[in-house]
Amino acid sequence: MAHHLMSKRRAKVLTAILFLMGLAILSAMHSWWPGIMLVVGLPLALRQYLLGRPFDMGMTLFVFVGVFATVAFDIAWEVLLPVLFSLGGIYILFREYVESKEEPLTEEEEDINTEIEEEQHKNQ
Repeated sequence: MAHHLMSKRRAKVLTAILFLMGLAILSAMHSWWPGIMLVVGLPLALRQYLLGRPFDMGMTLFVFVGVFATVAFDIAWEVLLPVLFSLGGIYILFREYVESKEEPLTEEEEDINTEIEEEQHKNQ
């Protein structure tokens, strides 16, 4: 398991900011589709990265950016979208039932440890 770059709470705040900024840009441009795929996918991928889950981040980017590219560049979606969603589902299945053999610390304990580390870095 990769190391968290920051606490779950701070990652949530940063991704909420990115999401709201994306919504503001879409509102100003009056262009909701397919831009909403990036506005949802990029903050989700950022949160996964900040929480130390790079493979989840990669799969999220693959699916959301893939859907965006399919629509934006007029790619034949009848083939590509089912492939994107199927690969995403297979990855989630693989991650949950094959990869998670070890019992990690609970999320609360990890967040507390990460926040303590962040406070120590601030005080140095």
